[in-house]
Amino acid sequence: MVKLNIAPTKSNLLKMKEQLTISQDGYELLEQKREILVMELMHMVEQVKLLEQQMDKVIASAYPALRNMLMAAGGDRIEAVAKSVQYDFTIREKPVTIGGMKFSSIDVQLPERQLFYSFMGTLADSDKVMVDFFELLNLLTQMASIRTIVWRLASEVKKTQRRVNALDKMVIPQTRETKKYIESVLEERERDNVFVLKSLKNRKNKPEGTK
Repeated sequence: MVKLNIAPTKSNLLKMKEQLTISQDGYELLEQKREILVMELMHMVEQVKLLEQQMDKVIASAYPALRNMLMAAGGDRIEAVAKSVQYDFTIREKPVTIGGMKFSSIDVQLPERQLFYSFMGTLADSDKVMVDFFELLNLLTQMASIRTIVWRLASEVKKTQRRVNALDKMVIPQTRETKKYIESVLEERERDNVFVLKSLKNRKNKPEGTK
């Protein structure tokens, strides 16, 4: 690992020690954050799988019911009934906190089902179709919300992983190597100073006229 290009001084040694401590603490915190985010991401993925299973069941029921209604009543009559049905949906942004982080999701408020056509025009399968597609719409809303969070959560996991790798593979080893280099230079200087002082002391203590 290439060391930092700085002067081997005591002040720089203190800086390297401080930077190494901060980097190691940061690494531990980021690693904990990464583990928490990965756990949350796996939990959200499991929710997506469950929603997909529920959607498959509803789709398997809703579309055959719609097809049966079309075959029984004909497209013109179903189109006339559909034009009499109108719902307003409220979509809003919803803040979500996961793993100590804030994400933006969507929340759709579905209205209660109402009767927009007369009992004389009611078809046998219309209620089932309405129930099934309302449920499908509810599940699709949940899926869109969760997938948005999953996408952003996965992006945050990747970002955190890059920071962890940078600290582990580059910053910490480089700082540690620089610290060792400065310590070795300072120790060598200290030994040289001790040797010089001893030499001067020995020379001073020698009787005059001796070699």
